[in-house]
Amino acid sequence: MSATQGVKLDPEVRARLTALGAARDRSPHWLMRTAILEYLDREEAFEREKREDAERWERYQLTGEAVSHETVQQWLADIAAGKDAPCPR
Repeated sequence: MSATQGVKLDPEVRARLTALGAARDRSPHWLMRTAILEYLDREEAFEREKREDAERWERYQLTGEAVSHETVQQWLADIAAGKDAPCPR
């Protein structure tokens, strides 16, 4: 179920939304909704990556296990050469 949420916009932003909506044959509502959904997707992905990075760092600090630079370089070279190389662990 959808609920209405008010957003206060200054006249310049409203005019820009109206103009872009007319150019794209879309309503300002559609533009705002799309922009909000894209923003949420991007920011939620960023937060997931940040959390994964913190978990990886914590795991490294506990175990000291890491993939060497040389191993990663070889893996990337294999991929660049078109080989189906599994990610080193």
